[in-house]
Amino acid sequence: MSDIETLARTPELWQPRHFGWRFAEQVGWITLNRPERKNPLTFDSYAELRDLFRTLAYATEVRALVIEGAGGNFSSGGDVHEIIGPLTRMSMPELLRFTRMTGDLVKAIRACPQPVIAAVDGVCAGAGAILAMAADFRLATPGARVAFLFTRVGLAGCDMGACSLLPRLIGQGRAAELLYTGRMLGAEEGERWGFFNSLCDPENLQARAQELAAQIASGPGFAHAMTKTMLHQEWNMGVEQAIEAEAQAQAICMKTEDFRRAYEAFVAKRQPEFKGN
Repeated sequence: MSDIETLARTPELWQPRHFGWRFAEQVGWITLNRPERKNPLTFDSYAELRDLFRTLAYATEVRALVIEGAGGNFSSGGDVHEIIGPLTRMSMPELLRFTRMTGDLVKAIRACPQPVIAAVDGVCAGAGAILAMAADFRLATPGARVAFLFTRVGLAGCDMGACSLLPRLIGQGRAAELLYTGRMLGAEEGERWGFFNSLCDPENLQARAQELAAQIASGPGFAHAMTKTMLHQEWNMGVEQAIEAEAQAQAICMKTEDFRRAYEAFVAKRQPEFKGN
């Protein structure tokens, strides 16, 4: 067994250095916790987040994830002093290593089998907006403010998959507006556009995220992972190929114990207890 698989077996013992982590009742919580600076990301936190999401591919005890920010903000994106400044002094090979590493974080979020919920309050900008975008669900407070700020610092809007993922969430024209202008997307507008699934009061955000995460975690974990895989893979398929792929995926799920448990529970007129296998 590899080191990563061994680590994945004990999520309750994980102790990341650059963000908070807690695990309870099959739900993992990632907390971006530099509240004095609105939870910016650094070279180290990017890499550690990437590694954690890669580990989650083997963490079968974790059935759902929540990403949140401490102190009333989600994340202000890349740290100006710890990332932006050093980037201006790097060579092209160094820059490409960095941009590939940040892209690998998005790939890891999308590839992990657990559905991911972003609980967004306050500022959600730059790479912070990308993290929210890469999640499977986005819950927000009325004070949430999203901005893809890359053009504001002289860069293209095509960062970490934004030009691919964002149009699929909110449409090509709306994505173009945000990526070209870098303007703030307010919470109500974001919900209307489909970026946010729902809004709730700040004092209820954690509870709402926990409720959704618990609902997902209590469901058929293997089947949820299959749904996530197919949601991503079918972007690159025609309808005929997608229907065949789903036929194969569903046949695989029909061999799980959770499928049998659901049938037996139905016959016995009780709620099924899914175990993720």
